[in-house]
Amino acid sequence: MFRNVLCSVPRKHLQVITVRYKQKKFPKADKKLQAAAESLAARGFLRPTKAWDPPANIEETISKICSSKGLNNDAEFDALETKFAVLKACYDETGYDVPNSLLHTIDSIADLKQFYKTPVDTATPFEALKRMELPKNLHVQPDYVRFHPDKDTMFNGISAFPKSSTIVSGLKTRKKYEGYSAKRSWP
Repeated sequence: MFRNVLCSVPRKHLQVITVRYKQKKFPKADKKLQAAAESLAARGFLRPTKAWDPPANIEETISKICSSKGLNNDAEFDALETKFAVLKACYDETGYDVPNSLLHTIDSIADLKQFYKTPVDTATPFEALKRMELPKNLHVQPDYVRFHPDKDTMFNGISAFPKSSTIVSGLKTRKKYEGYSAKRSWP
């Protein structure tokens, strides 16, 4: 019956693919996007950004730097050389620089002051939750609890799962946590 259907259709542009289980296929662009998202998630949250807590006199410091470069408080950066000189002087004075992603937003001294007045916290939401004072019925456990028969004395080294190993697969976590290979009897 299927052969009769195929014979009536011209055979030039026909390709029959038998699929037992239909799988969801993603275009290459989606795979690249998914890989980039996983890479960002593995790196962490705001890690390349340096934490910044602005001092109380930051506006005075920036005003002093701008006046030494010949700019008043409501001036705009006309030349890139002037902008570079002021940003370099601000970095030398404060130790905190403007990231490349925000350079285009700073067009005037007011923008520069606003940038340096803004505090930057690089803690992840989980790290912030660990530092918070939580209610009595809520507890955050920051580290893993791993069983190791040589080190755990609560049950004299006897595991509830005697034939299952504790495998540490991550490269970063191998340095932090010790794995355990259980003795297995054949099969």
